Amino acid sequence: MTQNVLLTGFEPFDKDPLNPSWEVARALDGWQPATPASAGGACTVRAVQLPCVFGDAIARLQQAVAQWQPTLVICLGLAGGRTEITPERVAINVDDARIPDNAGRQPVDTAVHTDGPTAYFATLPIKAMVRDMRAQGVPAAVSNTAGTFVCNHIFYALMHHLARGTGGVRGGFIHVPTLPELAALHPGMPSMALATQVRGLQVAIETALAVQADVREVGGALH
Repeated sequence: MTQNVLLTGFEPFDKDPLNPSWEVARALDGWQPATPASAGGACTVRAVQLPCVFGDAIARLQQAVAQWQPTLVICLGLAGGRTEITPERVAINVDDARIPDNAGRQPVDTAVHTDGPTAYFATLPIKAMVRDMRAQGVPAAVSNTAGTFVCNHIFYALMHHLARGTGGVRGGFIHVPTLPELAALHPGMPSMALATQVRGLQVAIETALAVQADVREVGGALH
């Protein structure tokens, strides 16, 4: 029986013509990663685009989880200015938007879920994913902040949803750099080619499927 990996990306925001997170996700739609024998069959990636809107993004994510019944969920988002693919360690229970979302919403110091804990950790093997991406020549690093915009919003909502009883489904969030064509609109911004980002996510997904307990190695930061 084929299992599903749900991979989400966001629609464009802040006047950009595209969003790298969605370009990566849709490039992987239908891809079948290599899976360990213990996984119990083939897996297929299902890509879903989320609106860059507080609240609406959560509703679309929950709809996609109900539709695809995935064994693994990875949400992607753009981190303009970063030079590496960065699996996120922790989601915090706060929305504090520096700019309005695509619906003009700009919450400040608002809880993502009023009944939720202060934070959730990802249940992905983030350090093993970084290790394996680097081994394949893809720049990667652990990140300890997903910000306070819609990326952190959906990361926290995902982990809150999974914690409330979806039967051992693991999930987390990965920020990706911008693409060269977008960097051309923002002089001085670093970028990473789409093919490199797609390869990095392929490695990350395969590692997440194969590794249950993360490796214990340095992945922290001084600031």
